[in-house]
Amino acid sequence: MPRGNAAQTKVHYKGAEDDYVIFVDSAKAVAEWKEDKTIPLSSVVSGWKVFVTHNSRNNSHRQGTQGILDAASNGSLEGEFGTHKDDDVVKAILEKGTVQETENAERQ
Repeated sequence: MPRGNAAQTKVHYKGAEDDYVIFVDSAKAVAEWKEDKTIPLSSVVSGWKVFVTHNSRNNSHRQGTQGILDAASNGSLEGEFGTHKDDDVVKAILEKGTVQETENAERQ
């Protein structure tokens, strides 16, 4: 029986030093939130974790959403967004980031 083929939707924010990623319920949920900010973020975001992919020192090799996702540190968030408060960082990523939808390959 195939499993593991659910679509995965994330929002990618290209920062000055690193790239940040959050997982969301759907591209539609993000679009609806952008139109109506009274929609609770909990109805849009899947989990409250902000991930970061680290880049090489000279930024010649940016990993985007394809690199290894690590939890973003408070210092990293402060440096990029001026805050480490989850609500503020998630809002900034939703507003300025790019929605990416991928479908996981089936597993047997």
